[in-house]
Amino acid sequence: MSENGSDARPPTVPEGIPVLDETTPLAPAEVPELLIISGMSGAGRSRAAAALEDLDWYVVDNLPPRMLSALARMMTPAEGGVHRLAAVVDVRSGEFFTELVDVLDQLRAQGTEYRIVFLDASDDELVRRYESVRRPHPLQGDRRLLDGIGEERKLLGTLRRRADVVIDTTEMSVHDLARKVRETVAGEADRPLRVTVVSFGFKYGLPLDADHVVDVRFLTNPYWVSELRHLTGKDKPVADYVLGQEGATLFADRYVDAIAPVLDGYLNELKPFVTIAVGCTGGKHRSVAMTEAIAQRLREHGQSVRTLHRDLGRE
Repeated sequence: MSENGSDARPPTVPEGIPVLDETTPLAPAEVPELLIISGMSGAGRSRAAAALEDLDWYVVDNLPPRMLSALARMMTPAEGGVHRLAAVVDVRSGEFFTELVDVLDQLRAQGTEYRIVFLDASDDELVRRYESVRRPHPLQGDRRLLDGIGEERKLLGTLRRRADVVIDTTEMSVHDLARKVRETVAGEADRPLRVTVVSFGFKYGLPLDADHVVDVRFLTNPYWVSELRHLTGKDKPVADYVLGQEGATLFADRYVDAIAPVLDGYLNELKPFVTIAVGCTGGKHRSVAMTEAIAQRLREHGQSVRTLHRDLGRE
């Protein structure tokens, strides 16, 4: 029920506009890409923008429509340019919002292609969300909250009909919405997870950002081999010595097999960065060699991996 006791109006979808479900993904456009994010206040525009930033989009929030043309000129396929640009445009821009339709027509006439994703939710749910955060609706003024929502629906009617996709967020959590934006805009093939495997020395302390810690001090230390002491785990003689020990490669293999479903779970929960810390006493020999071995196996599993060696050179 709404705040005046009447039934809330569910969002209606004009004929020809697809409402997203699990079977209607929006095909990614050719790069460079321009995406217009709009919709009802409280329907999740800010969360959608954050999800796009996690996918390395350049995102501008609360953009006055007349600045869209200038922003679109930033897009270039050249190296170092903006390839994927998302602009959140909505009624917060006040009287400037009425210019949006004309600006979109001008962009298309100039050959600039774009896609519009429109976020919506039922009036009942929008009222609940606004009451939970205790913030005024941008069009509410001195009126009831439902009056502001109703005026916003009228102002957004034309844009909603022009949208490429309408996402109804009424029953979605913030994580559901982020996942839907990722699937819709990027496609399921775009895997945002980035794994960092970092070596360290326990005597210098644990890495503060580690999600998982691996202790390889069970391996014999090359430090006590005179011809290896001055080398590091990045040198082949040390790597061969460390990984040639009984159980070393088996440990690396089984560790990667064990953590693979964990990384898949992070993807499902929209955690974009994971740090695996591999430690030995000083962070020079065993941890470095094992870090490179684990990283290589993760790459063979299809993960995007970088390696860091935090404590090399500290001894």
